[in-house]
Amino acid sequence: MNNAVGPVFRMGDEVELVVAAIEDDNPDTEIEVTDRGAYVRVEAPDRLRVTQESLRRHLGPTFEIRQLQTMLSAFSGRISTTSEEIVWEWGAGRRERLARTGGEA
Repeated sequence: MNNAVGPVFRMGDEVELVVAAIEDDNPDTEIEVTDRGAYVRVEAPDRLRVTQESLRRHLGPTFEIRQLQTMLSAFSGRISTTSEEIVWEWGAGRRERLARTGGEA
C-alpha cells in the first residue's frame, strides 16, 4: 500500500471495537488490518480518522478519545488529535485540508 498511515494498537479486548469504529469513520477507504498477535496494525492510503462519536457507539457512551491514545503502541504518518477525533495523514495533509476547508481543521 502506498502512503500507508494509521495506528498500531497493543492487543486487548477492545481492539476489534476500535477497528469497527475506524471502519465506520472511513467508509470509502481501503483499510488493511494486520493482526500480529501482540499488536494490530490498521492502515489506509494517505488518510485515516476515528471520531469520539463512533468510538462511543462501539465502546460505550463514556469512552473518551484520550483513552484510545493509551492503546497505541505506534503509528505511521502524521497524527493530529483533538477532543473529537484523531487523524493520521501522509505528508503535509493537514496543510492541504486547511486549504480545502478555508482554515478549519
